[in-house]
Amino acid sequence: MDVQSTRVIRARRAELAAPRFSRLALASAVSLYVIVVTGAVVRLTASGLGCESWPGCEAGAFFPASDVHAFVEFGNRAVGLAPILLTLVTWLAARRVGGLPRWSRRLALATFLGTIAQAPLGLLTIRLDLHPLLVMSHFLLALAVLAGGIVVALEAFRHSHGAAPPLVPRELRRAGLVLAASCLALVVTGTTTTAAGPHSGGADIRRLGSLDGSLWVHVRATAAFGCVFLFVLGYLAARRDRSPRLFALVLGLLGLLLVQMAVGEIQWRTELPRGIVAVHVGLAAAVWAAVVALVALLWRPLAALAPDS
Repeated sequence: MDVQSTRVIRARRAELAAPRFSRLALASAVSLYVIVVTGAVVRLTASGLGCESWPGCEAGAFFPASDVHAFVEFGNRAVGLAPILLTLVTWLAARRVGGLPRWSRRLALATFLGTIAQAPLGLLTIRLDLHPLLVMSHFLLALAVLAGGIVVALEAFRHSHGAAPPLVPRELRRAGLVLAASCLALVVTGTTTTAAGPHSGGADIRRLGSLDGSLWVHVRATAAFGCVFLFVLGYLAARRDRSPRLFALVLGLLGLLLVQMAVGEIQWRTELPRGIVAVHVGLAAAVWAAVVALVALLWRPLAALAPDS
């Protein structure tokens, strides 16, 4: 056996199996969603300043003593280790998967860097007494890396389980990008509404603007998002024979949106109880994740979405 053949064999042995990588990327994306939810719990329970120091919680002690807010804040930090480790391993593993597009490896790296950046950003947020703009940045960065994790996971499944050519025309794929942009506007305005409301992080935490003004903008962002979504839904409904499974996915997103709207109405009529707001934030992150997944599948569909699969 010549030297060249030996190198090829060693390179193949060093490669990571694509199905294993897809499971790892999925676990990473799930962890990124979980940390969004636990971070929202920290804010809604006014526990953002529960720990006095970092990375330990108490002065002179690593773990919290007995304060509930300290346990909530420290618990979120402990949970945050999972996405950091998983995004790191996902990026390292992506480098060992043969045939994976280079852009997806770079996106895996960006997702890891964005996740690790949450640590110093969180520390700065605490040092500045939960300034609303920093709290918003903390949350929006979490949503950005969640989007990156979802796209990497879908690309991993596409590489592992087969790809299909685009199933919809280019104009609908472009409409998907508009849908993602309008969803981002929806999430940002929802974040500003939270920052202006009673759950901005604590009784003494500075609010950002007025609740009525922020809500006025959020309602109109919701309407804009709804119009774009109805266009995409109608387009896929009229051509559902091309990809009935893709149409089923967008129907699932419709159901999620209806639940989110119902929860939003309930929380407003019941004067924003903490538990309902937590559900609303968790659903908002789920809607964002679903929209990102839908747009990614419009541009780079899985083989399972093809009508003859």
